[in-house]
Amino acid sequence: MKNNSIKTLVRENILQLQPYISFRDHNEFNVPVMLDANESPFGECNRYPDSTQKTLKNKLAELKKLSPSQIAIGNGSDELIDLIIKIFCEPKKDAILMMNPSFAMYGFYAAINENRVLKLNLDENFEIVKDNFLHTVEDPSLKIFFLCSPNNPTGNSIDDIEFYLQDFNGIVVVDEAYVEFSGKKSSLELLDQYSNLIVLQTFSKAWGIAGARVGMAYASEEIISLINTVKAPYNVNVLSQELILKTLDDENRLQDNVNNILEERTWLQEQFNEIECIAKVFSTDANFFLIRMKNVDNVYRKMLEEEILTSRRDPAIPGCIRINVGNRTENEKLINLLKSIQQ
Repeated sequence: MKNNSIKTLVRENILQLQPYISFRDHNEFNVPVMLDANESPFGECNRYPDSTQKTLKNKLAELKKLSPSQIAIGNGSDELIDLIIKIFCEPKKDAILMMNPSFAMYGFYAAINENRVLKLNLDENFEIVKDNFLHTVEDPSLKIFFLCSPNNPTGNSIDDIEFYLQDFNGIVVVDEAYVEFSGKKSSLELLDQYSNLIVLQTFSKAWGIAGARVGMAYASEEIISLINTVKAPYNVNVLSQELILKTLDDENRLQDNVNNILEERTWLQEQFNEIECIAKVFSTDANFFLIRMKNVDNVYRKMLEEEILTSRRDPAIPGCIRINVGNRTENEKLINLLKSIQQ
């Protein structure tokens, strides 16, 4: 970021907000009689969760070698995307920048907030054309650049993240939902150098806990304080927090999951090379493939007939289907079907 301080990027009304503070969560008690929050004294899960997610943040801070004050926890990364836009983008005035194609929810939440969405068209290899980026970011209304790496739905990682951090005069959100599959370094290593960086990660992909709906934002203490100010008081429920904490205690869970996915990804890649109805398999750093079919209508229809659910990407990416890596039984069913399709 060239000129602005973070405070100059924040909406004025957000700067005036006072965060919700749970007296219970900001004080230490031994055996409290909890008559403060109008909860039921009976039943299971009858108490509100820790609004600060203190135990979970401490555990993640240890894992990521960061301070707990650099971590915000969201009800999925979606909530965090929404909050970041609300913090930095004035409705009907400011804009976000996103790659095209990329994760649609960046534009969705911007539209809800009545912000313009500028799209940076990727080249034929789904890379950012830097000259186009430099031209586009001259727009003074741009406040946030959402950079998904590895990118969804294309699967490729974006190189030279620091270039975009240095040349964008606003907030750069690097969405690393799939980074564990890539073998690339996380942008978490850049947090100390760039005050305008926010890194999003999730438990939905490599950790295999999509149902818990837990995402993380890593950033400067200043930005995390803003996120904590605007978030709902009890945005991550007790059961999800407990499940994530239990999972984090399993030292082998993440690596085992990643290894299994990568093994299946390699197997699928080898099988795809022998399938006639496939025109092109794009390289991937994620847990999915983007595949161009010779006759996408026919292939997609036949997969649906066999109840194989995939994500059709045209017209945005003509002729393409995104297919994520399943277990061996699922993958074999997919491959057997594709091999039976002549065109």
